[in-house]
Amino acid sequence: MMFEDLVNQLWEGAKMPIGFLMRPDKRIFWPYLISSFVMAYLLFLSKAKDTNFKSLFTKELWLGNSARVDYLFIFFNSWVKIFLIGPFLIYGSKLAFYTNEYLLEQFGYCPFNLSTGTTIAFYTLALFLVGDFASFFVHYLMHRIPFLWAFHKTHHSATSLNPITQYRIHPVELLINNAKGILIFGLVTGLFDYLSDSQLQKFTVFGNVSIFGFLFLLFGANLRHSPVRLTYPHFLERWIISPFQHQIHHSEDLKHHNKNMGSKLAIWDRWFDTLVRSKGIRALKFGIGPESNTFYRSFLGNLWQPFVDAIKSLLPTKKKAVPPLKRPNTH
Repeated sequence: MMFEDLVNQLWEGAKMPIGFLMRPDKRIFWPYLISSFVMAYLLFLSKAKDTNFKSLFTKELWLGNSARVDYLFIFFNSWVKIFLIGPFLIYGSKLAFYTNEYLLEQFGYCPFNLSTGTTIAFYTLALFLVGDFASFFVHYLMHRIPFLWAFHKTHHSATSLNPITQYRIHPVELLINNAKGILIFGLVTGLFDYLSDSQLQKFTVFGNVSIFGFLFLLFGANLRHSPVRLTYPHFLERWIISPFQHQIHHSEDLKHHNKNMGSKLAIWDRWFDTLVRSKGIRALKFGIGPESNTFYRSFLGNLWQPFVDAIKSLLPTKKKAVPPLKRPNTH
């Protein structure tokens, strides 16, 4: 790579987070930020208890140590995307092509062809449902497998939540999430290419936000990583994860760490018995306990310590010797 190319890519990475403000497929797209703020303000005007609206204006939230680590991660991971992930995004389209070809070889031409409108409607729904379940399941594994939890801890080490905390992700987790996205996109797109005789125009959907994603992002998604307590009606939280339910997931209390792992839908958490609704839960403290203020306090600590913890998770643990049972005294 020429030095000039390297400088250009570094510059592109530095600009990427600012560009997120102008991209509808990104959570911090400026209209989504405004809509989330409006929702928080309306909640405040409704005089709902514990809204924490005023917490949005604290120095600690935006300029505290936890926030500074968030900002460093969004820029650092932009370079990870350019140098390590960007070259592999093409494999999503390749996987779609080979999935379509495999289905043709195995089953011949599809006996029915979906219309273009039907294809786009069902493709959008399928991509949303399969993608949402995949996000839940990978997240579930991140919490259940010690090796993966070592890297996911970086996200949970945040002691205050703001919209940029969404991007506080260890590069290893970022690679896993993008591999998951490429796999889901390729398989689902290839299937619908087959069902519609390749009527699906991938360029009209790839890289754009779906109607489901748009509604999710528009109606308060940024409040998931915030101090604002936005809950949904009790029955609705059985179906959709509310912002406060996700805040419960970030609770320092260990009993909440493995709860509410869904991205958008709550049904996966119900199936896996990991759902906790908002009712009866009040003040929360975020983070992973003492580690948030020691190993995971700094940006470099959040980069390096996960590798240490991951290696430790693979080493055999010494079990304490169990003392032999004493014979009862028969005298």
